[in-house]
Formats: sequence, structure tokens, C-alpha cells
Amino acid sequence: MIKTTNPSIPPPRPDFSAIATWIKPNSKVLDLGCGDGSLLRYLQDSRGITGYGVEIDDNNILNCFQNGVNVIQNDLESGLSSFRSESFDYVILSQTLQAVKHTEGIIKEMLRVGKQGIVSFPNFGYWKNRKQVIFGHMPVSETLPYNWFDTPNIHLCTLGDFEALCRLHNAHILERIVMNGDQQITVLPNLMGMLAFYRFELHEK
Repeated sequence: MIKTTNPSIPPPRPDFSAIATWIKPNSKVLDLGCGDGSLLRYLQDSRGITGYGVEIDDNNILNCFQNGVNVIQNDLESGLSSFRSESFDYVILSQTLQAVKHTEGIIKEMLRVGKQGIVSFPNFGYWKNRKQVIFGHMPVSETLPYNWFDTPNIHLCTLGDFEALCRLHNAHILERIVMNGDQQITVLPNLMGMLAFYRFELHEK
């Protein structure tokens, strides 16, 4: 994980740190569904990136400005037509994949706009989620904190599901990190991991 000696930078969240390990210094980064801009602000401080966020929520837009993050108000479902192809080194979709309607379209646009894509999502295959399903309930957990009737999540998936999607759309997976809290999981990741991170690029035939 990234470690910094700059005392002005707070200790990173484990998921921020996992993503930062893949970001080269001074890169150009687009964060889709960037929330309050915390990830971009961390990458600006720790990696010196030039960052832009895409967000739709008014309160998050204001928080991005307060965090010193460049943000564009836009609905991801409408696509990324305002961005040129390969205009970013990395396009990030952090814990948002499961909440978008047009999942395939988002992945295609990430591969068009960025040289590499980085996606993180809660792993529906995590054993505690499976246990709740076995006992007749939709999972509620740290990474899936909503009840079935008020959740924004509409496309939950496992590691195997996402990797199959990548193969379908000619996305070559470069690296994968699977975590449970701040611990990296290497044994039975689709069963033991709560949160998955993937770095991928368009596979040239």
C-alpha cells in the first residue's frame, strides 16, 4: 500500500490506498461517480495527479468544490461523449458499478476514454453474503449497507461475473486486488473477499 511521509495527508482508507498503488505520479485521472471528491483529493495529494470527477448529486458537487476537486455535473447513464478517446491515463469507477443501469456501456466508455480502467465493487460472492441468501435474506453488510427495498444497487456481481464481463468486451485484466477490511485476500478470494479491485485495458487483437 502507498505510504506517504507528508504529514498534511491523512492516513488513506484501505480502498483509496489499493487504487493509489496503480496510479503513476502526475497522471491524468477521471473519477466516475466521484462522490464528495475524497478519492481524487487523496490522489492529488499523494500522487500529484490531475483529476476530474463526474458526479450528479448537488451536495456532492458542493463537497467536491470544497475539497478542491474539479468536477463536472453529469449523469453517467448518458455516457461520456463529452470526453475524447484516450484523454485520460486512468478512468476510475469506485464502488459505483453495481448502481449503474447500463453496466456494459460504462465499461465500453471507460475503455474508450481512458488508457486503463480501474473498477472496485462489493463482492456478492463473499461468504457472509452467501450465508444470508441461504437463510432467505438479501445480504446487508459493511460493503452492502442497504436493505433490499431502499438499495441503489441493481447489478450486484461476484469476481467471476466481472471477469466474464471483461472477456465479453475484450478488456484485458492487468491486476486484481481483493480485500476484507484492510487485509488483502489471496486464498479463495471469491469466497473470502468483501471488496474487489480490477485494473484493465482494451485488449488489442
